[in-house]
Amino acid sequence: MPLMSRFFLLLGVLLISACAQQAPAFSPPSERPVEASETPWPKNHVLGIAYHDVDDKDPDQAVVGVRTERMIEQLAWLRENGYHPVSIDQVLAARKGGPELPSKAVMLSFDDGYASFYTRVLPVLRAYNWHALLAPVGTWVDTPPNQSVDFAGMPRKRSEFLTWDQVREVSQSGLVEIAAHTDANHKGILANPQGNLEPAATTRRYDPVAKRYETETEFQARQRVDVVAISEKIRKVTGKKPRVWVWPYGAADGSTLQIVTDEGYQMALTLEDGLDTLDTLMSSPRYLVSSDPEGTRFASSVVSVQSKNAMRVVHVDLDNVYDPDPAQQERNLGKLIQRMSDMGANTVFLQAFADPKGDGLVHSLYFPNRHLPMSADIFDRVAWQLRTRAHVKVYAWMPVLSFALDSKLPRVTRWDPETGTTSVDPNQYKRLSPFDPNVRRIIGEIYEDLARMASVNGILFHDDALLSDFEDAGPDALKVYAANGLPGSIAALRADPAVLQRWTRFKSRYLIDFTKELTAKVRAIRGPQVETARNIFAEPMLNPESETWYAQNLDDFLVTYDWTAPMAMPLMEKKSYDDSGVWLEKLVATVKARPGALDRTVFELQARDWTKETDADIDGEQLAEWMRVLQRQGVTSFGYYPDNFLDNLPDLKSVRPALSNKWNP
Repeated sequence: MPLMSRFFLLLGVLLISACAQQAPAFSPPSERPVEASETPWPKNHVLGIAYHDVDDKDPDQAVVGVRTERMIEQLAWLRENGYHPVSIDQVLAARKGGPELPSKAVMLSFDDGYASFYTRVLPVLRAYNWHALLAPVGTWVDTPPNQSVDFAGMPRKRSEFLTWDQVREVSQSGLVEIAAHTDANHKGILANPQGNLEPAATTRRYDPVAKRYETETEFQARQRVDVVAISEKIRKVTGKKPRVWVWPYGAADGSTLQIVTDEGYQMALTLEDGLDTLDTLMSSPRYLVSSDPEGTRFASSVVSVQSKNAMRVVHVDLDNVYDPDPAQQERNLGKLIQRMSDMGANTVFLQAFADPKGDGLVHSLYFPNRHLPMSADIFDRVAWQLRTRAHVKVYAWMPVLSFALDSKLPRVTRWDPETGTTSVDPNQYKRLSPFDPNVRRIIGEIYEDLARMASVNGILFHDDALLSDFEDAGPDALKVYAANGLPGSIAALRADPAVLQRWTRFKSRYLIDFTKELTAKVRAIRGPQVETARNIFAEPMLNPESETWYAQNLDDFLVTYDWTAPMAMPLMEKKSYDDSGVWLEKLVATVKARPGALDRTVFELQARDWTKETDADIDGEQLAEWMRVLQRQGVTSFGYYPDNFLDNLPDLKSVRPALSNKWNP
């Protein structure tokens, strides 16, 4: 056959094949998903924008500076695109039921108290007639004219900062509210034995001589002195008590927040991402203007603030970092940080407990606490290094019930229908009974200790928070059932299907209430910005009736936690590689059936086949293919467990293109 004939024959085959493929269904515009940036601005929401220094020539990124011309360009873009600056008076009035905030409300803030606010920013605000916040640091403004400002340990020229006379004049402009940005705590202090410096307003100081941490009483006393000092300085200068607290470095702390609240503050500003709502003014997010962004990048950042960031997570065993040799431990930590940076993940679920046997029973922890031995004081060190060097968020991965505490404490027991006896199930997590008040108190104190000793973005509740259809059969549990209108024996609870269903729902909610209690304890110390995630098994998602076997319910999880984390692990569910893709699609479909649920769900894949004793590591290409299956179904938040950063398992080059938003947005 002539070459040209073969060409046309091949072309005809390709055209026939293409025409035979089913065209994608047409969706009218009204039925298509709307991008977050195109959705209507939610009622009474505010976009906070945080500036620092404003320079004319070469903005110093040590102080997060921007050029004057860039700031003017940014404000012009906001004005031309329908954004409306609002004052603190407007925000607080709206919270009290007064006039609603305008659509696209913006709150401008300028941190640290640079002289450029007086010379460059205030004239622009007057020209635009826009309101703003100015948040000076007390001791920096206090510095005499002939001395350098101690800028977190680095000397800077006194002329770079405002004077109190200028602050007074600014406060009288009618456009600027003076906020507090600490008196002397805009600096780092020693946070752990390894020498990390962390924000003074949120950190319990470590004393290397006494080899102990600041007590909670000492910490609160230090914070109260600071808050009272800056509040009084501002009151003397402006004639008004400040109403807005601005966290140094954007890092919040619950204990300090209580002091701030006691002093009459009505707003507290962080540097978290997102829009502010009137019911979260004590944990207000702000977009940080950094790296002197040009117009397009600034506009993109502002527009995307309505979108909830996708979570790309790597779940890490801290056991693999720990080593009795400090030098080797530092090398392990270096490998972890480098790998997380290279992987392009934006979140790490980091083990806060020691489990070298892998049996799920926690005998020790990686942070100082009141109730269990400490394997090593390294959790805060690793979490801080990951946050500041790998630039990821860190969630502390914590058990809920499986702590090896005092043997006298009651454990979850299983009722045997054949013998009528109760015992601890040897084939399940060995859990403490959540129905015992003393158990709840002790576990709560462990979570409080974690909150004091580590700066984290969130808490991941482990999958050990479960109760089977024969549990808990302990006397404390039976008393709680009876007190809530249920039969006082397992036999009676199981005898009637309707009663069994009521019992199941009671246990599901009871476990959730316990995690809420733990969350409240963490947030009271670390701050309201701490997020929550909880692992859920796949079976109660795919088969709602199996809630009876787990006391886990997908709908409950979705309305309770910031993130629901399904264990999307097909091999663990005895699926073959050939069937795994379809199984994952089914799991995703279960979540997609609930409007908006995908935005609050992070799917955790498996990087290890626990059914094997050898050659258990799953090939990186296979893991990447599972990620692509999830993405094709519309999933944007996913990750995997475990990561063996010491041996490059799974293979970085295989997984990174599928996991990282830097590669696949």
